[in-house]
Amino acid sequence: MGKIAFVFPGQGSQTVGMGQDIYQENERAQQTFQTADRKLDVALSNLIFHGPQEELTITYNAQPALLTTSYAFFTALTEAGITPDYTAGHSLGEYTALAAAGAMSFEDAVYTVRKRGEFMEQAVPNKQGSMAAILGMDRELLADITAEITETTGETVQLANINCPGQIVISGTRKGVETAIVQVKEKGAKRALPLDVSGPFHSALMKPAADQLNEVLNDISIVQADIPVISNVTAEPITEPADIQEKLIEQLYSPVLWEDSVKKLLDLGVDTFVEVGPGKVLGGLIKKIDRSVNIYSVSSLETLAKTIEALKEERA
Repeated sequence: MGKIAFVFPGQGSQTVGMGQDIYQENERAQQTFQTADRKLDVALSNLIFHGPQEELTITYNAQPALLTTSYAFFTALTEAGITPDYTAGHSLGEYTALAAAGAMSFEDAVYTVRKRGEFMEQAVPNKQGSMAAILGMDRELLADITAEITETTGETVQLANINCPGQIVISGTRKGVETAIVQVKEKGAKRALPLDVSGPFHSALMKPAADQLNEVLNDISIVQADIPVISNVTAEPITEPADIQEKLIEQLYSPVLWEDSVKKLLDLGVDTFVEVGPGKVLGGLIKKIDRSVNIYSVSSLETLAKTIEALKEERA
């Protein structure tokens, strides 16, 4: 029998009303939302359930909101006896993966990502950084183009998210990203789409945020993970506290190796992926990496019930 991985979404998957149905029906899930409100001393649940969307999308709101909603669905899965062999998350989602793996408490995770969001927002003044999705271009060629722009113009631009074959996000200064968009189109990329983000995430410009984040991580308790977590930075399983902290710092300014992470999970014998939390972004990316795997999405009471039933039958 193949192994199960729980994967947790990152920023961009947030929508007003997410998790409201499970909040109303499941006591543990309700406690998760209430714990987040208490720990952050803000009415996060109210913002998640009622919006406005513009406010929910601000980095320091979106990150704890997504973590809380995903973690609420995670607790409901474990209550039903569904547990993973591995966890992984996309960028912010790695914190949910670590909390799910027992490496940090939910309270510490939600507090840390709130601070992480604030530091990311502050690291680069608004509109000075940018990101773009590059479709249909070879990874090595794109890495060469961005490295050359950074070297010759002094404008930082680098690979930020390696999502699946033919879908890579770049990040850097506004000028660096604009220059790259022109060059990749000339060199055969199918499309280059500027993204509506508030900063150049996963680029060297996030180093100031990484230093601040390290101070927060020094103050929380990171323990040995019960389940291996696939690191965004290395696409390798990690369980050791020191390793976890180091990789979370590096993650802020390093590319998210999502394609490599999924391939690693496949190598480890995973044939079933459960996307736990809002949206279906990760399931879509996984399908593009390997069409043969089973993918379930848990983002509502209905999909939760369907997934539990399907997995129990599959594992019977």
